[in-house]
Amino acid sequence: MAESCEPDALSCSICLDILRSPVTLNCGHSYCMGCINGYWDQEDQSGVYTCPQCRHTFIPRPVLNKNTVLVNLIGKMSWAYKHTSPVKDEVCPGEVECDFCTVKKLKAVKSCLVCLASYCATHLQPHYESAAFKRHKLVEVSASIEEKICSKHDKLLEVYCRSDDQCICLLCVMDEHKGHDTVSAAAARQEKQKQIVKKHQRYLQEIQEKEKQHRQLQGKMKALKCCVDAAIDENQKAHNEFIQMANKRHRAVEELIRVQEKAAVSRGEALVDRVEKEICELRKGKEELKHLSLTEDHIYFLQSIQSIFDHTEPTVSNSFNLQLHTCFDFVTTAISDLRDKMEIMTKAIAEMSEKIQTAPDPNTRQEFSLYSCHLRLDPNTAFENLLLSEENSKVTWIKKAQQYPHHPDRFTKFDQVLCSEGLCGVSYWEVQWRGPRVEVAVCYKGAELKESSFGYTDRSWCISLSNSSCAFWHNELKTRISVPCSDTVGVYLNHKAGSLSFYNVSNSDQMMLLHRVQTTFSELLYPGFMVSRGSSVRLITNKRLND
Repeated sequence: MAESCEPDALSCSICLDILRSPVTLNCGHSYCMGCINGYWDQEDQSGVYTCPQCRHTFIPRPVLNKNTVLVNLIGKMSWAYKHTSPVKDEVCPGEVECDFCTVKKLKAVKSCLVCLASYCATHLQPHYESAAFKRHKLVEVSASIEEKICSKHDKLLEVYCRSDDQCICLLCVMDEHKGHDTVSAAAARQEKQKQIVKKHQRYLQEIQEKEKQHRQLQGKMKALKCCVDAAIDENQKAHNEFIQMANKRHRAVEELIRVQEKAAVSRGEALVDRVEKEICELRKGKEELKHLSLTEDHIYFLQSIQSIFDHTEPTVSNSFNLQLHTCFDFVTTAISDLRDKMEIMTKAIAEMSEKIQTAPDPNTRQEFSLYSCHLRLDPNTAFENLLLSEENSKVTWIKKAQQYPHHPDRFTKFDQVLCSEGLCGVSYWEVQWRGPRVEVAVCYKGAELKESSFGYTDRSWCISLSNSSCAFWHNELKTRISVPCSDTVGVYLNHKAGSLSFYNVSNSDQMMLLHRVQTTFSELLYPGFMVSRGSSVRLITNKRLND
């Protein structure tokens, strides 16, 4: 019977573990002695004791005795399952060990905030059975219970210091936090809870806004697809019409050539027949002259020669040869005219392709923000006087050289740093700058870049910003920018279209173009910065950008 019994059938409904020191109430439900005593200790003030399962009431508190039948049954069941099922009390990876187990560490089920220790089910029993532990506070087992202890006084952290924004113990209140604005942890929790509600509301608003943007983007993407499909259909229709027209023209010209050929051949055949007849007549006349010249009859000769002289000789015209060779000159003229039209059409198609490739850039900051990318500075490229901070989103020039490890990508001659991310496609990012002068650049990665400053090779493009002037540099060529620079600059990159633009970013949503580059990019582009003495550059995160 014991072997066929499932372990869950002999589990305590309070601790959900196998019954330990099992007791059975008058209602028939069984519990661990420690679990039911602990449960009733919480109801001690009411004087009414209930069963946790059926809510049957007991007045006064029942006297509990161990159920020996269940003890024997559980013992037999444990023997049957010890080789086939894992022991629930064994510590699995990620679980907390009991602080009081010595021979074999078992899994802790509760932590005590007074003892500052965690207990397995066996070592926890005194907390339920002994009055000495009645005021101890048991909580869910925690692996970080040491973090709730003051490292200086070894006391429980129960107070929150508003002045220093940290949790402290009662001794800290009378020591280094004396005179500070302090409240209980519960009161601080309530205050923070109100802030969480506000934060939660803001998250909801941002989610709604982002969902709205998502819907708008989906609508625009759907509209874009419709426009693309319509343009492709129109292009296919024009192509089909052009092919159909070309085929029709081809057939018409060929038919016309065949008609002209037939007419010319007919004329030629008539001329051939005529020439053949004239040849026959000429040969006949020749034979008559030969025969007449050989006759000895003078009278016959004189009578016949006059009729031969009076006969009209055939005349052959050479003009028909010219007609046969010049009757197709119109074809050459028509084909030349068609070639001219094809060149015009090819030019129109090229202009249309150029318009498609040079689609207009976004206009407002909100539209640019749709392409915002997450960038981080690469510590392996930073010059020794450049300090990276704020999770590698800010770079500051400092006098003290940093002890950066050697790296093949590190700048050693110029106060420059690159971002970790190489960009392609469409990207947008913003930077805030402070100080005398900085440079905002994009470049290809390579060993030769380390030997030159941004903008001094054909592999880098940069805009130089200072309090007095603004200029664009590429391949040692300088282009002055008359527009004054703001302290926030936006960079828009359309890698495939070969477009790179720098913008002034103001408090309004409008963007002011500083400089635009139209070229062909062949590799990934890495954002980079040159930071002069006393200057700093901060990458604006996506969250700040959207705000």
